[in-house]
Amino acid sequence: MPKGEGKLVAQNKKARHDYHIEETFEAGIVLQGTEIKAIRAGRINLKDSFARVQNGEMFLHNMHVSPYDQGNRYNHDPLRTRKLLLHKKEISRLLGATKEQGYSIVPLKLYLKNGFAKVLIGLARGKKNYDKREDLKKKDAKREIERAFRDRQKA
Repeated sequence: MPKGEGKLVAQNKKARHDYHIEETFEAGIVLQGTEIKAIRAGRINLKDSFARVQNGEMFLHNMHVSPYDQGNRYNHDPLRTRKLLLHKKEISRLLGATKEQGYSIVPLKLYLKNGFAKVLIGLARGKKNYDKREDLKKKDAKREIERAFRDRQKA
């Protein structure tokens, strides 16, 4: 199965709005206890999360996984820092890129692939306000073209 494909659980739509995604990487994620059950139930939020390299390892911060309903005392901390599983070459490449001004690592989506939770992370460069407005204009123009085309085919 190609990278980024599987049963989609959560997507970070705000990331594509706020950043130019230059390169993507597929990473495994280290989970504890009932986290995988909560993820399979879709109780996850990637909105304000980001990844950072610490001591040669990649960690995902601020990803919110809600506690599992039947987890009682075995539940996890919803906002704990989770380790991402990447090859050393990929980590060193991301580390070198994030040392440059304006680059960061953001999770784009979380999905299940062959029974394992995977995170698609992207090397991202922040957008300026005029870039965001330009993207919205393109999106509106495309929507108008599709609407006109659809109306024309009905007639």
